[in-house]
Amino acid sequence: MAKARARHILVPEEQQCLELKERIDNGEDFAAIAREHSKCPSGQKGGDLGEFTQGQMVPEFDKVVFNDELNKVHGPVRTQFGYHLLEVLERTD
Repeated sequence: MAKARARHILVPEEQQCLELKERIDNGEDFAAIAREHSKCPSGQKGGDLGEFTQGQMVPEFDKVVFNDELNKVHGPVRTQFGYHLLEVLERTD
């Protein structure tokens, strides 16, 4: 079973998600932005979701986490919860 460790920022609107991504791309700290803006309880931990297996998260989330480039901020990714910025920190097959 594939496993991964990731962190994310969850916000209600796509425009806010794009603005936060631009700030991170320009050198601002992902964890600090997560603590300030994320609507997920994980925001208090800098967006860290810990380790999880494929299938534990919603499909849109899994698609990015288990397929896209490591240590790069992806998004906005839309789910039923809102818009996410995702950073995949580790992944094992």
